[in-house]
Amino acid sequence: MSICVTIVDMARFLLVIVPVTARLWPAVAIGDALAARGHEVAWCGPESDLRPLVGPDATIYPTGKRSYHEFHEVGVAAVRELWDEYVMPLNRFIHDPVDRAVAECQPDVVLADQYALAGALAAYKHGVRWASLCSGVLELTPPSEDPGLQDWVRSKLAQAWETAGLPADDSLDLRFSPYLTIATTSQALTGTVPMPEHCVLVGAALGSRRTDPSFSWEWWDPGRRHVLITAGTLSAHLVRGFVARTMTALELMADQVQAVLNAAADTVPDPPAHVLVAPRVPMLDLMPRLDAVICLAGQSTVNEALVHGVPLVVAPIRLGELAVAEQVTRAGAGISVSFSEATPAQLAAAVTAVLDEPGYRGSARRVGEEFAAAGGAGAAAAHLVALAAGGQR
Repeated sequence: MSICVTIVDMARFLLVIVPVTARLWPAVAIGDALAARGHEVAWCGPESDLRPLVGPDATIYPTGKRSYHEFHEVGVAAVRELWDEYVMPLNRFIHDPVDRAVAECQPDVVLADQYALAGALAAYKHGVRWASLCSGVLELTPPSEDPGLQDWVRSKLAQAWETAGLPADDSLDLRFSPYLTIATTSQALTGTVPMPEHCVLVGAALGSRRTDPSFSWEWWDPGRRHVLITAGTLSAHLVRGFVARTMTALELMADQVQAVLNAAADTVPDPPAHVLVAPRVPMLDLMPRLDAVICLAGQSTVNEALVHGVPLVVAPIRLGELAVAEQVTRAGAGISVSFSEATPAQLAAAVTAVLDEPGYRGSARRVGEEFAAAGGAGAAAAHLVALAAGGQR
């Protein structure tokens, strides 16, 4: 999709975020790309989350913090739980501070996380152009098992208009800006499914990570292959059984493979010598050195792996993970296993396949090449600058 070449010397952007790690990193990468081009970037969200990521000099309009609670539902019920238990309460909580931020900042463009409906509503109210940031594919490729689900979601969007004290505009879907929707994926994964109007697929939006920890490279044996196991940021209360089965699977190849487990230290209290347990890792430093990734098919981890051509074993639980896992397997870049039922033998077979069969790495590299061509955070920034200048895609 082409970008209008209208030039704007300096524009002001306000980024309204959702305080979930996997959704924060793409926003930070895009904000950094805008700032690197000389534009003014301000942030709206909980300062405790944002300040370490965006640096001491960034302008932040604080909203306070409403945390994401542990989830319980799976399948279509998980979508309803997400909206009822997090998206709607979050937006009621941040509505007033976001509205004040847009009024005070007076941005040329608001970039709002897809679930930060308050950002879209405040921009609409104040007559500011806005863009939606989709850091996952759940809303782009929703589950089809429940034909009434989208009508139900639209009823939630109508409630958001009421919260804002605005008459609902039936021509607008607050999840997808009528000006610009930025999705951090590519057609190599999504296939040819219809996308919202004015939607651009930019691949993985990656950038500098100011809070990344150091890593115990002295443990790293260059003579062995390396696997990363990560359970994501929202599933720690569910993963112990899956991790235990994965550890058993990797014991079978301990003389050939080292594993980095990105999880709390007590997940595996006494790890064997070939396993390093770390609650936080420098993900983008690790990825180019990895031979495979085992994860729950979260969009963030999948993007980080594929942009480096690393094949995956994915074990989805809920929400967008199910769609992403299907996309990874359809692209040939990995193998999907059952999170709850995969045996150690099945897990070992899947890991062995992605390590030994070159087709998986070849497909992962092809997806990574398409991600690179899509442009990532730089392409997202260019589209936002075009929007600020009044350009049409």
